[in-house]
Amino acid sequence: MMQHHPELATAAHDAVITAAKAAARAIPPLFPLHASVAVNPYLGQTGDNLGLTAARLGRVAGTPVTLPRDWYQGRIADGRISDADLVGALAASADTGRPADLAALKAAALHPGARPCALPSVAQLAADSTGIDWPGLVTDRISTWAAGHFDQGQALWTTPQGSAAYAAWRNFAVHDLTPEIAGLRGFAAHVAAAPATGAQAIVWATARLGLSEAALETAFHAALMALGGWGQYARYLLWQAELAGGANSSVTDMLAIRLVWDVALLDQHQDKIGADWAITCAAHAAPLAPSATQIIDAILQEAAERGAQRAMAAAFATPAPAAAAAARPAVQAAFCIDVRSEVFRRALEALDPGIQTIGFAGFFGIFTAHRPYASDLSEARLPVLLNPTVQSCAVAPFAGAEQAAQIAARARRAWGRFKLAAVSSFAFVEATGPIYAGKLISAALGLGPSLLPQDPAPQFFPALDLPAKLAAAEMVLRAMSLTDGFARIVLLAGHGAQVTNNPHASGLQCGACGGYSGEVNARLLASLLNDTGVRQGLPGRGITIPDDTLFVAGLHDTTTDAVVVYAADHPSPAHGPDLAGLTRWLADAGLIARGERSQRLPRATGAADVARRARNWAEVRPEWGLAGASSFIAAPRHRTAGQDLGGRAFLHSYDWRQDSGFGVLELILTAPVVVASWISLQYYGSAVAPAAYGGGNKLLHNVTGGIGVVEGNGGLLRAGLPWQSVHDGDHLMHEPLRLSVIVEAPQDAINAILGRHPGVKALFDNRWLHLFTLDDAGQMQGRYGGGLHWGPVTGASRDIAA
Repeated sequence: MMQHHPELATAAHDAVITAAKAAARAIPPLFPLHASVAVNPYLGQTGDNLGLTAARLGRVAGTPVTLPRDWYQGRIADGRISDADLVGALAASADTGRPADLAALKAAALHPGARPCALPSVAQLAADSTGIDWPGLVTDRISTWAAGHFDQGQALWTTPQGSAAYAAWRNFAVHDLTPEIAGLRGFAAHVAAAPATGAQAIVWATARLGLSEAALETAFHAALMALGGWGQYARYLLWQAELAGGANSSVTDMLAIRLVWDVALLDQHQDKIGADWAITCAAHAAPLAPSATQIIDAILQEAAERGAQRAMAAAFATPAPAAAAAARPAVQAAFCIDVRSEVFRRALEALDPGIQTIGFAGFFGIFTAHRPYASDLSEARLPVLLNPTVQSCAVAPFAGAEQAAQIAARARRAWGRFKLAAVSSFAFVEATGPIYAGKLISAALGLGPSLLPQDPAPQFFPALDLPAKLAAAEMVLRAMSLTDGFARIVLLAGHGAQVTNNPHASGLQCGACGGYSGEVNARLLASLLNDTGVRQGLPGRGITIPDDTLFVAGLHDTTTDAVVVYAADHPSPAHGPDLAGLTRWLADAGLIARGERSQRLPRATGAADVARRARNWAEVRPEWGLAGASSFIAAPRHRTAGQDLGGRAFLHSYDWRQDSGFGVLELILTAPVVVASWISLQYYGSAVAPAAYGGGNKLLHNVTGGIGVVEGNGGLLRAGLPWQSVHDGDHLMHEPLRLSVIVEAPQDAINAILGRHPGVKALFDNRWLHLFTLDDAGQMQGRYGGGLHWGPVTGASRDIAA
C-alpha cells in the first residue's frame, strides 16, 4: 500500500473537497434525450485559451482540441488559409514556444505532430501489468449500476431510488461478484470498509492514492473524464439543482466511486505498479503548459478561423443588391436565429420584394413552463441558462376531449410496455411480427404520418394580467427591433424537426426552447400581440400596431422545410386572402430550400427526397441540423439581405439606433450569443474529439435509462453529436471553426457590456468566440479580445480586410 503523501498530511480536508467540486465543473453537463440541447464541451475550460486547454485535456484524457494537421495543410494548399492568416495567427499567439516566423510555422504544418496521450490511470497501469482489461471492467461495472440508478422510467425492473449516488453504488458493489471473478480479490469487502459518504471517500482515497494537493486538479478531472457521459449526466443533475437554488452531490459521488476502484486496484497491484503510479502522481502535480505541438496546432486553428473571417469580410464588402422599397410590407415573417432558418428566409425573400424576414431567438421571449395537451408533465420551453417566469398549457377544444386523449395515451404506453416486458417480448415478436411487415415497409419508404405537433392552442395559466402582458409585448417587440411599419400579416415561426426512430431527435429541435419545438412560444406570443387590451395599451409605450395587423404563429419543419400556419388560433375572414398568399409563398420557399439542402444530403437527388427522409426510420441523416454554423450576425437585415450565407450564420435582427440604453444589445450578447457558442462548440468538439465529446455511431446506439445512448449492449454513456451528424461518410460536413460574432453597434457600448459580464468577456478574451463590429457602411472592423483591441486595424498581423 502506498504511503500517505507528506504534503497531503497537512492539507486541509476542505482543499480536497474544493478540488473535487472544481473537477465537477471542469466537465460539461449532459442533458437527457427528451430535451437534449447543445452544450459547450469546453464549458469548464473557458478561462483558458486553446493551447492551455489542449495541455489540460491531453493530460487528463488524451483528447485533442484541433483536427489533424493534414486538414490545415489542405486549406493552406487551396488558399483558404493565406500567408496573411498564418502571420496574423502567429502574431496573436502569446505562447513563448511559438515558431519564430512564417517559414517555421509552414514547415511545422507539414509534419503530422504528436497526438496527445493521457497520463495512465491506476486501472490502465494494472492492465498493462497483468494483461487484464481493468479499465474495461471498471467501465462495465460502473455503467451497469449507473444505468439502473439514473433510470428515468425506461427500465421495467428498477433499482431502489432515493439514496445518494455513492450510497446506492456501495449497496450494489458489495453484492457484485464480477470484480472478484475477474481477479480483484476482496473487492466487496474493500467497498464495505470504505467511508460511508462520497465526500469522506474522496478524502480517504486521495490519501490512499498518494495524491498531493497540487495533483488533485487534473487527477480528479481525469477520473471524471474516464466516466464519459455518466459523469456528465451527474453534472447535469448538479446544473439543474443549482438552477433551482439547490444542490446535488451526484457528480462528486461519481468521482468517489471511481477513486474507490482505483484504491482497490492499487492495493492489489502495488508491488508491480506502485513506482509507475508515483510517477503519474508527480506528473499530475506538474504545472500545465502546452507543448510545442499544441502551440502550433492552436495557431493553425486560429489561422483557419482568420481565413473564414476574411471570406466573411469580403461578403460584407460587396454591397447587397438594393431592393425596391415597399410602402408597406406584404408580410413580415419572424424566424428563429437558427442557421437553418437562413436558407428558408433567403428563399422566402426572393419570392417578392414585399416580404420582410426577421431573426429572433426561437423562444420569442416567452419564458414558459408548458404542460402539453393530455400530459401531466411540465416542459421548460426556454434557454437552459434561465428559469421559467410564466406557465402555460394546451387546452382541449371541448369538454372531455383531454381526458379521452389521456386515456388513449395511457393505453398506448401500457401496450408498449407489454411488448417490451421480459415475459412477453419474445412471444410477442413470434406471434405478431408478420403483422408489422406492412408498417415497416411504409416507414422505410417514408410513407408514415406527419409527426409535427398538433396540440390545441396554448394559453397562459394562470392568465397574465394586463400590465404583465404589456410589459412582455413591449419587451419582445423592442428586442425584435419591430416597433413600427407593421404588415397586415406578421408570421411568428418557431421551428422543429419531424424525424422517426432517432434517439437524438430533440437535438434537432429548437435549442432556445430547451430542446422542444418552438410553436408553443410562437402561438403564445401571437395571442399576446393580438390581445385587444395589449393593442390599446402599447401606444402609451411608444408602439402602435395598426388595427388591421394580424399576428399568426407557425412552425417551420427544418427537416422538410414545410411551414404549418396556425391560422385557426385567431380566425379573421378579412385576412383570408393575405393568409392564402402567405401559404403559397411558404410552399414555394420550402421547395427552393429543399432543393438547396438536397445538394448536401447523401443519397438525395432533389427536393422530393428531402421530405421522405423525415419519416424514414432507417435514415441516419434526415438533415444536417446546425452543422456548418460559423458566424453570429446581429444587425439590421438589410446588411445581409441577398447574401447567400450557406446556412452557416445565426441571423439576429438588431438596430442599435432603436435600442435606448443598449438593454437589447446586452441581452443579445449575454443570452443568444452564449447559446450560439454552446451550439458551435458542441459541433466543434464532436468533430475534433469524437471519442470524448461525440455521440458515437448511430448504427450501434441503444437508449439507456431514457437519458442517453450507449454503443452496443453497454458501456459508457455517449455525449455529444453522433458521428453521422458531422460527417457524411467521406469527409466532415462541419468545419470546426470557433464562432465569429459580428455586431452592428457602437464599440463603447459593447465594451461596457462585456465589462459587466466577465464570463462572457472571457469567451472572447480566450478566443472561444471572435468578436467584430460593422461600421456605418456595413464593413467589418477590428477584433476584440485576446490582447487585441477595437478599431480599424492595419497590417497582416491584425487586418481582416478582404
